[in-house]
Amino acid sequence: MRIGLAYDLKEAVPHGPAGPEDALEEYDCPETVESITVAIEAKGHSVVRLGGGKDFLHNILREKVDLVLNIAEGLGNYRSREAQVPSVLEMLGIPYSGSDPQCLAICLDKPLTKTLLRTAAISTPKWQVIQYGCHLEEMSWQDFPLPAFVKPAYEGSSKGIRLSSKASTVAEIVRLTKALLEQYQQPVMVEEFIAGDEVTVGVAGLPPRVLGIMRVLPKKGSDPNFTYSLEVKRDWENLVRYECPAQLPSETMRQIARASLKAFDVLGCWDVARIDFRVDVKGRPYLLEINPLPGLRPGYSDLPIMAEKAGYGYNALIGLMLDSALGRHNLCLARSA
Repeated sequence: MRIGLAYDLKEAVPHGPAGPEDALEEYDCPETVESITVAIEAKGHSVVRLGGGKDFLHNILREKVDLVLNIAEGLGNYRSREAQVPSVLEMLGIPYSGSDPQCLAICLDKPLTKTLLRTAAISTPKWQVIQYGCHLEEMSWQDFPLPAFVKPAYEGSSKGIRLSSKASTVAEIVRLTKALLEQYQQPVMVEEFIAGDEVTVGVAGLPPRVLGIMRVLPKKGSDPNFTYSLEVKRDWENLVRYECPAQLPSETMRQIARASLKAFDVLGCWDVARIDFRVDVKGRPYLLEINPLPGLRPGYSDLPIMAEKAGYGYNALIGLMLDSALGRHNLCLARSA
């Protein structure tokens, strides 16, 4: 089959000097595109590199592909930007991998995701959303638990999440919120900080299954206040170690697995997702967010690292995602008929 590959490279994304330092954090590097290409070709398919943005639009109209493997993050700081490429593909009637536009738009909106999770009886930390700076004066923080984490409402890849993002006082919440509103030009979410362990989960396949449950631990010893921030992710080899499977109580592991699959289903994810939790000191998991368009950079992104530790090679991970998408679209059956 001819498999199209949709992606946004860092060097191809317009970026002005006024934007935040981590504005390009979610976008991909050539190494990721090359690795995915090799994995697809290893399954006997040919790859058509479609790129992203205007290049994607030109290429998808010109090239004939059977399915598009989509890792494009989309452009701008819109909460629906991850839905841009699949929306075009649906309009053109071209099958693609991964979640649909509605799911991608919902999951990038962290407060909306948490609202749906709470409705589905999935535990998530308490939160507040600030749309504009003037709203800070109207909000009451009297009953809000501290410390709290302050982060952009519509971002991934830990954009805007730093070691300094945890606020211990209302004054710190106000200061951090004002700075993020100005830097990221989008609402800010203030979220209860759960002291304990950082855990991430990979879900993939058709039907979906848990690939692995990985705990992220600081190398300098146990710390319930450890924050898996952008600074830490960029220097993970020196600062953290990854434990997969996570050495947590069996009941906690069961709760994490159940919550992951339930969230995957409730939010309408397809083919793959990575789901982040904090587990408190009593072993209770709290779902933070779900990423149905997870990073796939080999040796760097959490999902490939987790898959490797769980016994899946990189090619096997990409192959699982691709086979899931082909199965959903009945393309394997159609080609073999």
